[in-house]
Amino acid sequence: QVQLVESGGGLVRPGDSLTLSCVASGFAFDTFAMRWFRQAPGKERDVVATILTNADMTNYADSVRGRFTISRDNAKNTVYLEMNSLNVDDTAVYYCNAMNRRGGVREYWGQGTQVTVSP
Repeated sequence: QVQLVESGGGLVRPGDSLTLSCVASGFAFDTFAMRWFRQAPGKERDVVATILTNADMTNYADSVRGRFTISRDNAKNTVYLEMNSLNVDDTAVYYCNAMNRRGGVREYWGQGTQVTVSP
């Protein structure tokens, strides 16, 4: 079965760093672009970062550019999100997403991991 399992969330203080991981199984990971989304309470789910299949291109939301880094290790079927200089506005559930647009969109979602930034 297809699975995307996020981990690494937790409670941190403003200014701290945290790295999220998403381990994929059940599909050809290296043929899918990977994205991290987040959803704060009462807000829409927004894309945070995108990385293409061979990691030659990345995109970031303006709110995280320069602080967050997305990376992938295709040998481990894993995508990472390194988060630095965290602030309270980064508090959200973070979701891992896989997408392949060839011959119609194929898309998979993880269940999410909670990140809370609090003094």
